[in-house]
Amino acid sequence: MSEKHFIPLSVPNFSGHEKEYVNDAVVSEWVSTGGSLVPKFEQAVADYVGMPRAVACNSGSSGLHLAMMIAGIGRGDEVLAPTLTFIAAVNPIRYAGAEPIFIGCDDSLCLSPALAEEYLSANAEMQDGRCVSKITGAHIKALVVVHVFGNLADMEGIMDLAARWNLLVIEDSTEALGTRCDTGRYAGKFAGTIGDVGVYSFNGNKIITTGAGGMVVSNHADWAEHAKHLSTQAKADELNFVHDEVGYNYRMTNLQAALGLAQLEQLEGFIAHKIEMYEFYRQALDGKNHYRILPFKDGVRSNHWFYSLYVEDSHPLGRDEIIRRLSEEKIQTRPIWALIQDQADYPRNQRYGDELAYDYLHHVVNLPCSTNLSKEDAQRVVDVLLGL
Repeated sequence: MSEKHFIPLSVPNFSGHEKEYVNDAVVSEWVSTGGSLVPKFEQAVADYVGMPRAVACNSGSSGLHLAMMIAGIGRGDEVLAPTLTFIAAVNPIRYAGAEPIFIGCDDSLCLSPALAEEYLSANAEMQDGRCVSKITGAHIKALVVVHVFGNLADMEGIMDLAARWNLLVIEDSTEALGTRCDTGRYAGKFAGTIGDVGVYSFNGNKIITTGAGGMVVSNHADWAEHAKHLSTQAKADELNFVHDEVGYNYRMTNLQAALGLAQLEQLEGFIAHKIEMYEFYRQALDGKNHYRILPFKDGVRSNHWFYSLYVEDSHPLGRDEIIRRLSEEKIQTRPIWALIQDQADYPRNQRYGDELAYDYLHHVVNLPCSTNLSKEDAQRVVDVLLGL
């Protein structure tokens, strides 16, 4: 009997023109931050999500840092942020000198606008058009919302909240390239294009990858241009090396853009496969053996980036033991993130409404979901889970 092969959680899928485009970049000798492919990739992403401008950068994290800066987030400001997310969504708030206020999630796993409203109603007031904390006296200036695992947050609720409290909205869409509203007020709008600024990631485990990389879009044209300026060392006069503010080397390389162009050509196919395999898991596992498959939101064409298995308390094994047993079978899974409010320096920050976030923390397992996951491998995952 042959040895079982390893089933990874989420790996790149290079089945298109990646080698051709990268080879062309190498042959042209434009492999660093110069060359024609970065602006070409920027325009391709902008066209895909329906925005006039997109700004490439070297990671989703640097994109979120740029978002903070172009939104004018600075020292002394406070920003509403989810506690259930990857820490890279929140660290840029600190990079900018501001402080996060952690808000719990709803059943989409995304920041709950209802909980944010409760927090603000009890702890903030409007003063001269600004949302001001009654606790610290700080200007609560913005809200960061993360579209967790490609599941669109309640953007109608978020935008209504932002209008009532005069908050800027930064969309962390690093997991949600291709997620689109199909109904409601924002029908036809993609994740990342509804708030003031949106950020995408092309890390190796994302739905498309450039190895590492990111992209910033904004509904304010001058903000997008400012992001480009800051990401390229804020050169006011490139020939004479004159810089007019503190900038950053957050540029994407031509080689990365070559990968990105080939990946973007396949994005819709990747999403279709993700949806197909999610439905396979859902039909095989939902409601069986004390498992639930968490749903994606109705009225949204999600990119279905990650699939979440919820392990009921009635299951004889806990979340960690299930992950360990799957690992023994050479199946890679992972738990959801530890809450940010309990990590690093963040326990000193304010928090509100985290009960549901803790529940998901203790019960969610992410299943293999690569864009080239076969039904045979998915069936193996299912068989192991049903046998536990």
